[in-house]
Amino acid sequence: MAPHPHISHSPLRADNNTAIMSYTSVDFEVHGRVQGVCFRMYTEDEARKLGVVGWVRNTRQGTVDGQVQGPTDKVQRMQEWLSKKGSPSSRITKCNFKNERQVKQLDFKDFRTTY
Repeated sequence: MAPHPHISHSPLRADNNTAIMSYTSVDFEVHGRVQGVCFRMYTEDEARKLGVVGWVRNTRQGTVDGQVQGPTDKVQRMQEWLSKKGSPSSRITKCNFKNERQVKQLDFKDFRTTY
């Protein structure tokens, strides 16, 4: 039976029975008016909606930084949200991403604010 053309068969297979899941992990730092505008709370909400894990915090430099992990497509959607949307009152001037890498397992169980 041929595979269905609209169903993704993306997990890599080590053999006929074992799927090797791969996730993306990326660190971020958001610049602009991102403190005092509920940015971290909205970031948590968006991460939970997308199903990614990680953390977010305010920095002493007036930015917000953190880490996002999850399936690559969901991490990319979170990166888009962090760099273009943010919380309703925020004004993002730039968002830097670094240390993007593939990981075999997630380091976090959920997404939360750290201090």
